Amino acid sequence: MEYQTPNPHLVEDFPFDFSEGAFERIRQLLRESRNFDIGSYKDKYMKRRISIRVRATRAPSAEAYSELLAGNEREIDALLKGLTIHVSQFFRNRSTFDKIRDEVLPLLVARLQGEGRTEMTLWSAGCSSGEEPYSLAIILNDSFAEELQGLKVSLLATDINEGILNTAREGAYVPERLQEALPEIVARHFRPHGGKFHLAPDIRTMVEFRRGDLFDHASYCESDLILCRNVLIYFERQEQERILKGLAASLRPGGILVLGKAETLVGDIRRRFTTLCPVERIYMKN
Repeated sequence: MEYQTPNPHLVEDFPFDFSEGAFERIRQLLRESRNFDIGSYKDKYMKRRISIRVRATRAPSAEAYSELLAGNEREIDALLKGLTIHVSQFFRNRSTFDKIRDEVLPLLVARLQGEGRTEMTLWSAGCSSGEEPYSLAIILNDSFAEELQGLKVSLLATDINEGILNTAREGAYVPERLQEALPEIVARHFRPHGGKFHLAPDIRTMVEFRRGDLFDHASYCESDLILCRNVLIYFERQEQERILKGLAASLRPGGILVLGKAETLVGDIRRRFTTLCPVERIYMKN
């Protein structure tokens, strides 16, 4: 059976019926070939994203698409990218980054200095194509140069998709990804070339990108600040609680957790945090 090249202009929101057999077959293929389990995600989200690939390949049904997937490594990679990539922007929800710059980082730096510590670890979990950790790196570079003189900062960014991590490491972005960045920041840290804006090497080298699975707590990093924004919304509540417990365990006492504006702490984990800013979803570990 012939399938056409994917059409990049297909819209995401359209109805598409899945049989349980086809959905389970696709889940099995992803688990066996890429060690990726869609069972932790909300079914509605997964089916919508898979449907995009069904339509893009012109497969006549979900069953036919599952057969295509079984013998096509390239399509497996395309599907995995579609399931895990979440579009981001530099300084997305800029008020959150303003709060991090003006209140959160000064609070952390003062605490570390009071404890006599000389190292600080910041972790962007579910970093996608790198806009979030790079935004944090720009803030550190532009607003905390003096503090960085006597403080070693590790800025770690993780995502489950190795392909999107390679894109992040390249640091080249279309103009739409910079819409929320101030013009002076773009002028200072980016160079336009070939229709994209290329991030300056001194900012890129501040961030270490590493593959990480939020359901594998062994891959978590002991941190002073964790940004896990717009990630939990894709998971069922039970899985949200599991992730939050892992994040809480990874934060040092007094560490800060930043969630997305549509997210909040759920379950017993709320007892382990004090709310610093309810509007920006910023919490301090007790």
